Order: sequence, then C-alpha cells, then structure tokens
Amino acid sequence: MIKTLDFTDDGVTILDQSLLPEKVEYIKCRMVEDVAGAIKALKVRGAPLIGVTAAFGLALAMAAYENDSDTMPQYFAQAKAQLASTRPTAVNLFWALERMEQVFKAAYNNGSRKQIGALLKDEAIKMLNEDIAVNQAIGAKGQELLAAGSRLMTICNAGALATCGYGTALGVIRAAARQGKIDRVWACETRPVLQGARLTVWELMEDKIPVTLISDNMAAYVMQLGQVDAVIVGADRIAANGDTANKIGTYGLAVLAAYHHLPFYVAAPLSTLDLQTGEGVDIPIEERPGDEIRQYRGVQLTVPQADVFNPAFDITPQHLISGIITEKGVLKPPYIETLKQMSGK
Repeated sequence: MIKTLDFTDDGVTILDQSLLPEKVEYIKCRMVEDVAGAIKALKVRGAPLIGVTAAFGLALAMAAYENDSDTMPQYFAQAKAQLASTRPTAVNLFWALERMEQVFKAAYNNGSRKQIGALLKDEAIKMLNEDIAVNQAIGAKGQELLAAGSRLMTICNAGALATCGYGTALGVIRAAARQGKIDRVWACETRPVLQGARLTVWELMEDKIPVTLISDNMAAYVMQLGQVDAVIVGADRIAANGDTANKIGTYGLAVLAAYHHLPFYVAAPLSTLDLQTGEGVDIPIEERPGDEIRQYRGVQLTVPQADVFNPAFDITPQHLISGIITEKGVLKPPYIETLKQMSGK
C-alpha cells in the first residue's frame, strides 16, 4: 500500500496527490504554513488524511516554537486556526485539531516545550495508526453487505490515498476483492479535478481490482444497462440525522441509485460524524476557485471570463442512504437514533 504521509524530525513528508498518476512525488513540509498550503492546494485530500496531516502540522509547529512559554497558548491557537481555515467541510479536520488541543492543554502546565512537542507528535502518530486500523474494520464490516460477483459504482477517491492507508469506500471494495466478490468497479471521473480518473482508477489498478472509468454523466446509463449492483461512497461530514456531505456529484448518484432500486452506501469512520450539526443544510460547503472548471492543468476549457459556480461538495439526504458503514458496524435508519447510539454520545 502506497504511503501517503510520514513524520520525521525535520518535517512532514506528504505524497503530492495533485501530480498523480503521472508522477509519484513526495514533498517535505517543514513549517505549519507548508502543511496548510498543501491541504488547501489539494496536494493532501480526503477527509481522514486531511485530519491526520493537520495533526502532524500542529506537532511540527510546536516543535519549532522557541519563545517564552507564556505565549505558547496563543501560538498554538494561531497554528490551529491556520490549519482549520484550509477546508471548511471535512469535519475530520476539526476533530483532529480538537484532539490535539486536548493533549496540549493537558501538558501545558506540566511539561516543557520539548515534552509538549513530543506528546503532540506521539498523538499524531497514534491517530495515523488508528486510521489504518479503522479503515480495515470498515472494510471488514462493509464487505459483508456484498455478494459474489458484485459490480459497484463509486465517485471521487475514498481509498488509501484519501486516508493513512487502506481506505473507506475503497476499503470496503478492497476487502471484498480479497474475498473474490468484485466483478467490476465503475469509477466516475469526478469533475472538475478528476479524483476518480486520476486517483481511484490508478489505486485500483495498482491492486489489480477490475475497474472501468466513466465520465460522471454516464452513471445513469450504466445503471440503466443493469451493470451496477450497489453504489459505495465516502463522506466528509455526516450530520446527526444522517445527511451526508461528500464530493460534488454524490447526491446525483444517490438519486440515480434510488430510481434504479440500488443500495447506496456511505463508508466513513465515526470521526466523520458531526452530532453538533443537526442536518445537511447546516453543513458548510466549500466553494473552490472558478479556474478549476475553466481550466485543467493550465489548459483553458472555456471562455476565460466565464462565470463559474464550483462547490466542492453536495449533500445527500439521509432518506437516500441505505446504510452507513463504520468501524463499529453498519448503521441503518433511523440514523438520528443509530448514529447517536453508535457514537456513544
């Protein structure tokens, strides 16, 4: 499994996903500003990976801190705010930053600067290892939903590249493939930055899992042809009632799946659950630069002055979701009850 993230004494090493599949290249982030920039520029993407990368960014920031200890809380808060501002929709980012803040607060009055930095680094490493174990558990639970010969459809990339390893939606597919259950994966290209075409196809081909690439507007026809048994997607935030934010185009797939009487599954760790947000309408949706649609890697695709609407995510209403696959099991409606029970809150 390709490594997406590593932490050494001289910085955070990140797989630059903006260059895939043409180049497999790692970049070194030595300051928190570098980490924030990599997240914002989609060099790092995928909700679970964003969260853990931000945690390493905080650990890196505190390792570099050399001023008076009285100003340390302010410095920590500034670093946290800088990372929090990068991607507003993915709740794993805020979950990870809050978890790191709890470690910082517990250590501040009892440890030296060096000790605090070491504790934050240890916590980030713990989160990385936990993420891999959680993804594997999601895969094991989710593959039980699938029959032999399954033909699945997915959008964006919710695989090893979106996490610290293994993946959520692709974790289910990967686990099912190991059981010999996968006949075909239909990968939607995922406009405008093509995470499905660039990342999911590459990742599945690396694992020798049969995959066919389609443009996003082919999904309905492939379903109409009877070539899909289920849709499995990831999530960037799940509201308390089960409404789910995921890559733009996910809602459309859910509507199509319902029309064609196909199960539509969301695979995500419990850290993606946001019980403080009641329903999808309250989830903040990131809008990205218009040139992501006007251009592709510097090639102009339309009139340079064309007005553009470019939301990075959409909201799938809970009533379109057949099940939410978590590390603790598969949740069924009513989600407002089962999500609360599963989270223990």
